[in-house]
Amino acid sequence: MSVAIPGPVRLKYAVNGQSRGQAWSRDGQLTWRHDGDQYEALLESPGASPGTRTQHSAGRITAGGLAPLRFSDRNRSEQATHFQRDSGTLVFSNNAPQQPLPAGAQDRLSVFLQLAAMLAAEPGRFPVGAAISVQTVGTRDAQPWLFTVQADEALDLPGGRVATRKLVREPRGEYEIRIELWLGTGMDYVPVRIRLTQPNGDFVDQQWSSTDRS
Repeated sequence: MSVAIPGPVRLKYAVNGQSRGQAWSRDGQLTWRHDGDQYEALLESPGASPGTRTQHSAGRITAGGLAPLRFSDRNRSEQATHFQRDSGTLVFSNNAPQQPLPAGAQDRLSVFLQLAAMLAAEPGRFPVGAAISVQTVGTRDAQPWLFTVQADEALDLPGGRVATRKLVREPRGEYEIRIELWLGTGMDYVPVRIRLTQPNGDFVDQQWSSTDRS
């Protein structure tokens, strides 16, 4: 599998959401850094209540793309997952049972950048209707996330008009979220819009507003 890792960038988002029927809006950002060998990603995403949820992924860059070593998710408190690659084990900080580390596994943040790298390298390999399955690790388990490629869309976002390739992950169970991901085809396929919808209709919609490459 070929990959084309996006260059380092800080993407700022206008974030809108709905929680228990109440609309809200704030600002968020995704910071993506790497030196061609090691990478770090930090997603700062606000919610309905004061405070910011932060997801952090760090690991190595390999011929097959990203290889996470640690993933953390902090809302009120932090939970983390360690990818013990020497032993092939996932270790969770919340004392959830250890699990085998699946081949090619991503975490719930790195998966978006891994998809970007895959599509940037070989966009023709993923036509409309193509399915992409990625083993995706959270803070207590690993499960396959199946994304389906949708028709390209031109979005009018706060940062301007952007050509995108859309991917959708439909929930597999009644308690799972729906994920809609738009990758900017002229922007190294970085995520220019991420929309997460809960089973009850609550959602968080992050839309690209500006780019900082400094």
